[in-house]
Amino acid sequence: MRYLRITLILALCMFLYVGCSNTNDEEVIINRFDPSKSYASEALSYGPKTNQILDIFLPANRTTATKTLILVHGGGWTSGDKADMNFVKELIKQDFPDVAIANINYQLASTNRPPYPMQIDDITEAVQFLVANKEQYTISDTIGFIGISAGAHLSMLWSYAFDSNKQVEMVCSIVGPTNFTDPVYLNNTSPIIEPLIDLFGQTPTIQLLEKASPYHQVTSVAPPTIMFYAENDELVPISQGLDMRDKLATLGVPHEFTLYPNVGHGLGIGEILDVWAKLKIFITNKFL
Repeated sequence: MRYLRITLILALCMFLYVGCSNTNDEEVIINRFDPSKSYASEALSYGPKTNQILDIFLPANRTTATKTLILVHGGGWTSGDKADMNFVKELIKQDFPDVAIANINYQLASTNRPPYPMQIDDITEAVQFLVANKEQYTISDTIGFIGISAGAHLSMLWSYAFDSNKQVEMVCSIVGPTNFTDPVYLNNTSPIIEPLIDLFGQTPTIQLLEKASPYHQVTSVAPPTIMFYAENDELVPISQGLDMRDKLATLGVPHEFTLYPNVGHGLGIGEILDVWAKLKIFITNKFL
């Protein structure tokens, strides 16, 4: 959601800059299908709709075993852009040079365009695009997700309920909503939270809210999950993270959980540095 953007941009400045050399069109064409060379392309269409585009980065010396991390931006389901996740892309390139990256946009919700199932369908199309092009990209079917806020909600929901081919090997939620039937959401009168929940319908049924909630869709075969939440989050109440943690524990799903005290939805520089430090270990142990 939008409160993360400024903090995340500042956090990026804390890391070493990783330069990306410009590649002209001729070089892209020559190197496109050469797995010994890296390849990057922006705004590739993965579907017919305007916002169904993604950026892709393929590492040099990749093989058919190369895995892909999919990045899903936040923005309250109604705003945001894949560019908001560029700092994560650069960190992955720096610390995991053998991993492919897909940074996706999705259709933005509005009063007459609810996020569910529209945005979940977008993720399905993006994954299908990667699978359809895996031979020419020289990558495997295996994917992982890193999502922030609304993007974390979508990442968890797709991984738990829509991964019919069991491709997902890890999912990361950074302050992502998990349960829309939580009384804190159902009974809220917050001028900040209420408009976001209303996106799912002015009078949504409990059945619909459960279908849109990772908490209600997760099963014992869910992929390893790492979660980061904030004690004073004004958009994602603390119960969203704690209840999800407890549900994963009950189901026996490998997971890690961090709750940051005295910070809100946007986290702070120190917290974001800690997120990446822990996420690096998790990716190494659970994904690679």
